Amino acid sequence: MNHFDYRDGQLFAEDVPVAELAERFGTPLYVYSAATLTRHFTAYDSAFAGTEHLTCFSVKACSNLSVLKHLAGLGAGMDIVSGGELHRALTAGVPASHIVYSGVGKRPEEIRQALEADILMFNVESLAELERIGEIAQDMGKTARISLRINPDVDPKTHPYISTGMKKNKFGLDMDASLAAYARAKEMPAVEAVGMDCHIGSQLTTLEPFLEALDKVMAFHAKLKDMGLPIRYLDLGGGLGITYDEEAPPHPTEFGKALVERTKDSGLTLVLEPGRVIVGNAGILVTRVVYTKDTPSKHFVIVDAAMNDLVRPSLYGSYHRLAEVREMGRESRNVDVVGPICESGDFLARDRDLPGVESGELLAAFSAGAYGFTMSSQYNSRPRAAEVLVDKAEAKLIRRRETYEDLVALELDALAGR
Repeated sequence: MNHFDYRDGQLFAEDVPVAELAERFGTPLYVYSAATLTRHFTAYDSAFAGTEHLTCFSVKACSNLSVLKHLAGLGAGMDIVSGGELHRALTAGVPASHIVYSGVGKRPEEIRQALEADILMFNVESLAELERIGEIAQDMGKTARISLRINPDVDPKTHPYISTGMKKNKFGLDMDASLAAYARAKEMPAVEAVGMDCHIGSQLTTLEPFLEALDKVMAFHAKLKDMGLPIRYLDLGGGLGITYDEEAPPHPTEFGKALVERTKDSGLTLVLEPGRVIVGNAGILVTRVVYTKDTPSKHFVIVDAAMNDLVRPSLYGSYHRLAEVREMGRESRNVDVVGPICESGDFLARDRDLPGVESGELLAAFSAGAYGFTMSSQYNSRPRAAEVLVDKAEAKLIRRRETYEDLVALELDALAGR
């Protein structure tokens, strides 16, 4: 459930008409619902009640400081994949002890930054990374807490771009290599192996891949116990899917029950890394129709949002439900909803049946809270959208719209001094 609904034909974000937000803040515009964030985080986190756990929101899904601060206030930790995300999490007030650091390409300066902050643990993706973390930690006089990302070779049955737990993926170490890496970690004076990590992919709509991976990891845990390693954390990543169209993913309660049942006697603290399931349906992208265009073969609705604002349809072929912000009752027609960018791949929807809309009217792209703004760019020198957080009847601007001055602010004048 989310808090975007229609009242007398008009779309509301909680208690605020979306059309008023568009008039006040302009378009394209990302709108998030605080009540939906709270509801989704609480539903997910409570699914693991009664067992030791830490729910770390995946910052890459939606990294706005106000969103992170709101979730931190609910007790969320953070899963990060860069030094920039670490900076965001700390700035939002998240305790370093509630931060886990994933990602395949941690740079030396990022490792130092995380060690200085004293994060909970690094999720290590390769033997080379393990060696580098150990060297840096020893040089700093620190002890690096680590888990190794185990690649269980499980097919998550999702889009290949967001599958991460198969042998052909770049993530993690296979079982044999992981065992050797744990043996190496045990020898390293500045490294403490405290956890195991496994993340098989994103937008999973069935429990079977999770459970298959978990069974493999728990069997692997027995080998680590035989090695005398005091593993305390089991990081199962994120990946639980949401409904974009007709998907029917398991409810977090079902997910939590299955995981807790399989780990209840292990003595391990569960670490979860949900992202999309928390914020995906907590956000929409509002866009205004610029033109309509008819050709002999197609009807086009040209809007002011583009692939630089929401790249998922172009990148993944992803579906986002589109609907009028004010329902006008017009007859539907089959259209392509496209943006102003000079690419044939710039679209929000293709061959979509939508009520007839006219220039100046508003559309909302639903389920845009995850991997929407965070994947946006300035392609075609388009300033990035504003972001608004709605809490009941209050709307707060949490990221101002970029200006043309922002587009060039970081660029050096090649002609200076000539």
